[in-house]
Amino acid sequence: MTRTAFFISDGTGITAESLGRSLLAQFENVEIRMITKPYIDSVDKARALAEVIEATAVHDGEQPIIIDTIVDEKIREVIRGAIGFKIDIFSTFLAPLEQELETHSSYTVGRTHSIGKDEVYMDRIHSVHFALDNDDGAHTHQYGKADVILIGVSRCGKTPTSLYLALQFGIRAANYPLTEDDLDEDGSLRLPRALAAHRHKLFGLTIDARRLAAIRHERRPNSRYSSMDQCVQEVGQAEGLYRQKHIPFIDTTRFSVEEISTRMIAEMGLTRRFSPR
Repeated sequence: MTRTAFFISDGTGITAESLGRSLLAQFENVEIRMITKPYIDSVDKARALAEVIEATAVHDGEQPIIIDTIVDEKIREVIRGAIGFKIDIFSTFLAPLEQELETHSSYTVGRTHSIGKDEVYMDRIHSVHFALDNDDGAHTHQYGKADVILIGVSRCGKTPTSLYLALQFGIRAANYPLTEDDLDEDGSLRLPRALAAHRHKLFGLTIDARRLAAIRHERRPNSRYSSMDQCVQEVGQAEGLYRQKHIPFIDTTRFSVEEISTRMIAEMGLTRRFSPR
């Protein structure tokens, strides 16, 4: 079974898409084509989109799923007239909240993803800059300012996780690669000197060696770096270091960056500077 889902907004569409994807992900036996339509902020745009939705219904032989966060009543009325199973997020939740809070919503377009409070926006920017400046072991002298330091072998997910933590939560995350330069004479990894003073901030990432080899093969095919033997050795050494030094860690193989980040925040007791968008 294949269905089409439209995520519609008069703003960025991020809220409609995020909630829509979360809901539809629960239906694994249904193939869903997802289409995001942001900035439907005029009646003319809404009418044009309604025609697309109508044509999609005819093509699919099934009514599309419509998930929207439209604020303007005139635009919402046009979308309501299109054929589809509709989930109006704002009207569904705002009316009960208005009753509970005994006040009316401002019904402001783009409220969630606008700059809003300048200090929150700037905190987000500073956190992203920190993650970029402290990627891959750069500027270890700044580790005193870090909230968390991700460690792990090359290509195990340190950089995307650091950036996600910065962008979504304002967490200042540095990351440090564990390499052969950190090996002791017995072949085991030692805790690098740059990290020793910040052990309480360390969080390890590991990954299935087969998955790591596949990722590295895309970067450097048929190299020692991407060989299965090398990946097995590096992963084993990293996990040995985590256990020896009692460093918390997570296997990134089957977790998304969102799951990795939230699990890390919970385990490390990190403070979010703001809520995710």
